[in-house]
Amino acid sequence: MPPAPAPAPAPTSYLIGLIGSGIGPSLSPALHEQEADHHGLRLLYRTLDLDQLGLGADDVGRLVHTARRLGYDGLNITHPGKQTVIPHLDDLSEDASLLGAVNTVVFGPDGKSCGHNTDWSGFTTSFAHGLKHAPTRQIVQLGAGGAGAAVAHAMLTLGAGQLALVDTEAGRASSLAAELVARFGPGRAAAAPQEKLADLLATADGLVHATPMGMAHHPGLPLPAELLHPQLWVADVVYRPLDTELLRRARALGCRTLDGGGMAAHQAAQAFRLFTGCEPDAGRMLAHMATLVAT
Repeated sequence: MPPAPAPAPAPTSYLIGLIGSGIGPSLSPALHEQEADHHGLRLLYRTLDLDQLGLGADDVGRLVHTARRLGYDGLNITHPGKQTVIPHLDDLSEDASLLGAVNTVVFGPDGKSCGHNTDWSGFTTSFAHGLKHAPTRQIVQLGAGGAGAAVAHAMLTLGAGQLALVDTEAGRASSLAAELVARFGPGRAAAAPQEKLADLLATADGLVHATPMGMAHHPGLPLPAELLHPQLWVADVVYRPLDTELLRRARALGCRTLDGGGMAAHQAAQAFRLFTGCEPDAGRMLAHMATLVAT
């Protein structure tokens, strides 16, 4: 009997992309490429900006198929494609299926695509370190899209008592609230109209911001500044810029704040593991992000 063929060597080079809108300032390419260097891997990370390509959220699936044909090994997905990409994937991880949002796509040796979600666990780790012992009895969250679904799941996993979801699309907030109640139990989450935001924040422990507002291509505040108060902690998922106007206004009032850098670094570390099979150093990636932001 002939000897069994030797297993194929693990790949040492990777082509990864990021699909999203207004992603020119993204730090993901530098984060992934430098971590790959530490592992002796060649990793090329490209941005596929929907704005520059003249595409929209409904074109994300087509772009994923094109990337697969061009030999990409994986993709990160950001706003506005975390939910619209799902029908175009062959499979979903348990987390991605549960949350209905994908931020990482891995193309297997067979060419099939699997969507994952590393956002929620990235936010969980960042919150546990950056807002340690922060009260979570009543939380208000702005945004119920792809990022919103992930951080809402994270907050309830962390033990938040009640989560009020506010979104410009009321139906999206209601849908996410229903999913969270089914998952975590009655009374844990509810949709709320924007007109109630002042009343909600007046008694809330914390505010989680999970919309694109504050990003380089979407500058500004996601709510009237006068609704912030010193007893409130404020967490922002935006990380480019790291110091958003929302966080600056909150800090000026004496609020505890959490920027989006920790979530970005920790979710990137988990995505790197999915892309390469190598164990990343999340602390090193976080330090690298701090250096990138400072330069």
